[in-house]
Amino acid sequence: MSARNRRLPRHLAWPLTTTDINACLGPFMSRVTALRFLMGHDSRPIVLGAEWIAPIPHNYGRSMHPDMVGFRIDVHPVDAAERAATRAVLRAHALPQLHEWITQAIAADETWQSTPHQHHWRLNDGRLTHRDEA
Repeated sequence: MSARNRRLPRHLAWPLTTTDINACLGPFMSRVTALRFLMGHDSRPIVLGAEWIAPIPHNYGRSMHPDMVGFRIDVHPVDAAERAATRAVLRAHALPQLHEWITQAIAADETWQSTPHQHHWRLNDGRLTHRDEA
């Protein structure tokens, strides 16, 4: 994202770009319904998030528009001074894990796909961890 359009305070930066995500996911990018670059800094130590938006059944007039069903990816801002190091870790480890998570989700059974799921990557003291969230 262009620095001109970034709308982030100077001390924050996004560790990944749209190009990074596109290169990681390749053809699976067509399954991503939203790629968001978040602006708040209250999500630390989360640096990357992925969510499966499941279809909501047509009960009592509530439903999910079919265009919304799919994956949403959130890139969280980090301290600008830590951007390069964070980007290297995310590109080496988190993006391949994101690709694997999406691959498994696409192949998952109907029970898994009918419920929403979230997966977050956290960076604490240079150590990347990830897990599914409820």
